[in-house]
Amino acid sequence: MGEAGVVANNKPFRRPLLLLLVLLLAVLVGSCCAEAAADEGIINSKGAGGRRRRRTSRRRTSAAAAAPLMVPITILKSAVDAGAVCMDGTPPAYHFDPGSGAGNNSWIVNLEGGGWCNNVRACQFRKTSRRGSSDLMEKEIPFGGIMSSSPTDNPDFYNWNRVKIRYCDGASFAGEGFDKENGFYFRGQRIWDATIRHLLSIGMSSADKVLLTGCSAGGLAVILHCDEFQAFFQPTTAVKCLADAGLFLDAVDVSGGRSLRSYYSDIVAMQGVAPNLPPACTARLDTTSCFFPQNVIDGIKTPIFLLNAAYDVWQIQESLAPNGADPSGAWRACKSNRSACDTSQMTILQDFREQMVATVRGFSGSRSNGLFINSCFAHCQSELPATWSSAAGGSPAIQNKVKKQCSGQHLHSESLQTEVNVLYLYVCCCCTQGIAKSVGDWYFGRAEVKAIDCPYDCDGTCRHII
Repeated sequence: MGEAGVVANNKPFRRPLLLLLVLLLAVLVGSCCAEAAADEGIINSKGAGGRRRRRTSRRRTSAAAAAPLMVPITILKSAVDAGAVCMDGTPPAYHFDPGSGAGNNSWIVNLEGGGWCNNVRACQFRKTSRRGSSDLMEKEIPFGGIMSSSPTDNPDFYNWNRVKIRYCDGASFAGEGFDKENGFYFRGQRIWDATIRHLLSIGMSSADKVLLTGCSAGGLAVILHCDEFQAFFQPTTAVKCLADAGLFLDAVDVSGGRSLRSYYSDIVAMQGVAPNLPPACTARLDTTSCFFPQNVIDGIKTPIFLLNAAYDVWQIQESLAPNGADPSGAWRACKSNRSACDTSQMTILQDFREQMVATVRGFSGSRSNGLFINSCFAHCQSELPATWSSAAGGSPAIQNKVKKQCSGQHLHSESLQTEVNVLYLYVCCCCTQGIAKSVGDWYFGRAEVKAIDCPYDCDGTCRHII
């Protein structure tokens, strides 16, 4: 009876206090959402009197976004001695813009994307392009999005040392081999190793913060190499990874086959990728399966952020409904214009989204990982000004970014302390944030970001490309 009496006497005391907390947190809800809106659309510098500056004009923002920094190429001739060469035997290359001020000791390393090659014909074509020869690469390229030097467009990383490693091997920086008959050098792993070691030698070894990023085939490379990257640094260095549009699914295509699995199998075999795949995966699965991120992400120990469109356009066109799986052309209109998709096609697309969401369920359980899956028809969103930052014209945003975590948990815990925590999580459910803010919050530990958008077509902030 004594213990029962304590519980009974505490409830009247806890209920008013709880109501007070609810009221207080309701006020914070408005503050939280207002601040998020300000961060995404307004420059919030406070001047005399603490007043906010007025909204930056769209004309000025557009002009700034239209003129990204052009960064010259560096040919890494010393890498040739280690056999680290492009597909045609030319040296690898990178572009480097030094950091400044507070960013002097922080580095972003970006792995360029650009597809793969899986047979002699495709690799021969690649060999005679900028994707297979540094002789044919642009002498300078623009740095935009997460690579931008603009504090308006890229407030968290603009003054970091920023490096883009060019992609010229055809297997997401993971191949090892030589096709003597056709003169193909499959040296992606050596390019990765030689270039990272070179960057360490010119200052990156003393970095206090580093971020490995990449888009598409470069995003896959980030997933494959994330733990390797972390191993290059001292334990005191904050090492994290961002994979954009790299979550390629082992999906069934519209004919019932597995087009992407067949394609990946050819790449892994032709380019000698197997020895360079994550051993935690190859210890339990075949090598082709370990080229698929869904079988690798749960085993990555380094903090990593997955940024992906749930309706990834490349995967729709080349994995879900490639021409070979659609000989009648029934998907031709849909995969080039989302508005042309009929009901049955949209059902298949929604199932594809559900597969992606299910794939990251275990991954999202780690507090150190980050997630941003929006319901856009897009591919690669971190390197384009229009999709990276709201300041550059309107980044896609996701509401209710922790909705899955707080759903069904509000006011159901046993202690007041736990109730406070749950209510705080509930406050965050209102917030809307774009991509740059979400990645920055995750990297710097300002917030835990696990954002999954509602199904198409509920999101009016998307920058669709079909």
